[in-house]
Amino acid sequence: MHTYTAVVERCKETGLYVGYVPGFPGAHSQGQTLDELNTNLREVIAMLSEEGEPRLEAEFIGVQTVKVA
Repeated sequence: MHTYTAVVERCKETGLYVGYVPGFPGAHSQGQTLDELNTNLREVIAMLSEEGEPRLEAEFIGVQTVKVA
């Protein structure tokens, strides 16, 4: 079993949750709920992994708060 970190945002126009795995080309999806998004991301990642272990182009490190005056 592999664990991936997804970045999740909510679209103000549609209200949908949008998620992607940084550095994993094609690993993105959306859903009406966070549970639906998680299910959709799992399906996409499983499909992309059918050809073997994916080679991630970047490593997720974290988030930062940036203050601007």
